[in-house]
Amino acid sequence: MIQLQEQNRTVADIAALIPDDELRLVRVDKVASATVNLGLSHDVEITRNCEARTGNVVIVRTITDNATYNTLELVTGRMAKINPGDIIAGVLGYRRALKGFIGDVPKTIAAGDRLHILNLGGLVGSCLGHHHSLNGAIEVEVIGMPVRNGKILNIGEAAIQPLDSLTVASPIIMVAGTCMNSGKTYAATEIIKHLARAGYRVAAAKLSGVACLRDTLNMQDHGAVKTLSFLDCGLPSTVNIADLAPIAKGVIYELCKVEPDCIVIEMGDGILGGYRVDTIFSDAELMEGVAALVFCAGDFVGAWGGRELLARRGVQIDVVSGAVTDSQMGADYVKSELGLEAANAVHKGEKLAEIIQDRIKDWQSKKGKSAYAA
Repeated sequence: MIQLQEQNRTVADIAALIPDDELRLVRVDKVASATVNLGLSHDVEITRNCEARTGNVVIVRTITDNATYNTLELVTGRMAKINPGDIIAGVLGYRRALKGFIGDVPKTIAAGDRLHILNLGGLVGSCLGHHHSLNGAIEVEVIGMPVRNGKILNIGEAAIQPLDSLTVASPIIMVAGTCMNSGKTYAATEIIKHLARAGYRVAAAKLSGVACLRDTLNMQDHGAVKTLSFLDCGLPSTVNIADLAPIAKGVIYELCKVEPDCIVIEMGDGILGGYRVDTIFSDAELMEGVAALVFCAGDFVGAWGGRELLARRGVQIDVVSGAVTDSQMGADYVKSELGLEAANAVHKGEKLAEIIQDRIKDWQSKKGKSAYAA
């Protein structure tokens, strides 16, 4: 398993300087968003002596096409079509998507090896399987790995450092759910939008999932003054991370530097799954900072199961959203049978934000802070 300690190692700890005579210049057609914090140019020096390490940048040439999954998110946030023969700068990483691709970082890697593109953000690895709605992952050939100052590039360079302890200064609104595509991002962005319109200074983050700028850019578009994600911590995904809580604390600490009135956090994937979301709810210090927990579910069983699973950890849901609340019947059931507030983000985003504002004021009152006057 990938332990947190491995993510914090510098490349210098595991690789000697690469001699100049082993390098060659390559022109890259598309630079994937997973590399965004490295400032890669399209002309890169690469070595063919590769290392199979999570977070290492890898230069690949696409071999096959995929009619249903052939788009790459660039460092600008723009989506670009992947064409056979494209030279792409991606990042080695793991993926465990219930409704997407499953893939691993290979044990060894060499120039000429065949791997796959595993997500929109440019994650590269060995595809082990995929959802039935998708065709096979795009196959790529490894060309080499880019080098800077004699070292193989890794997205962990200059990353936000994890923290073992943190006193949360701003109330957290946490958005979690049953699985991917359960309505979490929509709920998070609606909350951000309405709070910002009410005069709140909102920061936001995505703390689990697989590398992609789309969700944090969406948060910015809806009014967040600053956004971060696990990608800023040097993680291409949160698969196999022993404990996400130190990562979360590092991100929250950085967001608090802009003095937000609140922080909206989306937990990618579900509270059960391969991205270690469950470890967040086990951290008492983090949960002390949560003013409101929004839970997104697609049906009654999902809403009930979320309530039960979180209750076992001593965590209470403040409001249910997602497809289960699409109809009045669903919202009424959540209230009468589960005893929880319900507010649909699509049709009743303002009501959802009002519930959140009440929870923020309650949190501030308990912490001895003056309630925000919107």
